[in-house]
Amino acid sequence: MTSLHPDPPYEKPVPHPKNRFMALTSNCTDIPTLFVDTQAPLDALHDAAGYRIRAVTQVLENLSMRGSIECESFILSDFALLSAIPLRDGCDVLDVIGRRLRAQSGADQLREL
Repeated sequence: MTSLHPDPPYEKPVPHPKNRFMALTSNCTDIPTLFVDTQAPLDALHDAAGYRIRAVTQVLENLSMRGSIECESFILSDFALLSAIPLRDGCDVLDVIGRRLRAQSGADQLREL
């Protein structure tokens, strides 16, 4: 029978521009578990960001079309967090797209020289 071994101590990844995977800022602890593949195709990254942003937009638009909504403040706080997480994820992915496009544009400008 195999014996169980404890996990080795966790080493927090050091952010570096050449790392392929970037931790999402919406991770709820200091130990990131959700990441963006910074080398994924730009159209796939754009679709992922758009999907999250459109989902929250749709919920907020539906909510805004209702009459008065009465609820406790903790429910509003939970709802705000529920909306903020995918929005932050979408913004993180858009940041990756922006960095890739700027790097691509810089490389194109260097080739022209």
